[in-house]
Amino acid sequence: MTRYICRWSIPIMLLVTFLAMNCDSNPIETEITLELAWQDEFEGPAGQLPDPTKWDYDIGTDWGNNQLEYDTNRPENVSLDGQGNLTIVAREESYMNRNYTSARIVTRGKFETTYGKIEARVKLPTGQGIWPAFWMLGSNFETVGWPQCGEIDIMEYRGQEPQIIHGSLHGPGYSGGNALTRRYYLADDRFDNDFHVFTVEWTAGEIKWFVDDIHYLTANPSEVDGEWVFDHSFYIILNIAVGGNFVGSPDATTVFPQTMLIDYVRVYQEAN
Repeated sequence: MTRYICRWSIPIMLLVTFLAMNCDSNPIETEITLELAWQDEFEGPAGQLPDPTKWDYDIGTDWGNNQLEYDTNRPENVSLDGQGNLTIVAREESYMNRNYTSARIVTRGKFETTYGKIEARVKLPTGQGIWPAFWMLGSNFETVGWPQCGEIDIMEYRGQEPQIIHGSLHGPGYSGGNALTRRYYLADDRFDNDFHVFTVEWTAGEIKWFVDDIHYLTANPSEVDGEWVFDHSFYIILNIAVGGNFVGSPDATTVFPQTMLIDYVRVYQEAN
């Protein structure tokens, strides 16, 4: 079993135990060094847009999920807070023939990775119909389409269920309502009360999900009902959707605006 244990500011030492075929042999420990390959700590003045060398925007609406918001690149919907966080803000307002606005930022064309440890420290919003996510999409999306490109949902969340997050995998034959997925339940707390770290550890033929270093899901080719499409490059996405198939629409109990706070996003890769 592989397991990443690290501090982000120094190389990570990953201990992998290989069991020899000879039963008389002792396990051999091999050290594999991982290094911080990409990061955004979201430092900067309040109101500043995220670093344009690292992030781009998906601007528009729906995205195939019956979402209700219009995603923008306005600071009203996505900006630094001046305290080392990125804010993504869902608002109730009339804009571009929609009743809600939000933002969806992507590293497409700026940073893409195959394998590694990908994590973010996030404080989530709350409310019926609020759907934040930290996820990855295959970089070949525009040529092969979805779900053939693959989708790795590191964290997605129904705002009406503030103690539960979901980790999921979408590919050909196991997408949408048939995705490989598992819930993580936060006992005695809520994800909107404080920051939590959401992580995947992704190697050839295997992906593992963690919340605050607690492992709760593993996926590999033998567990999916179709082709394994996760051995190529992916890019990172952060967003809040409003409404959609996964969460339903907001109702009279939903308070706006709702904010997703992201302290950092970091990616570690094996050292060359």
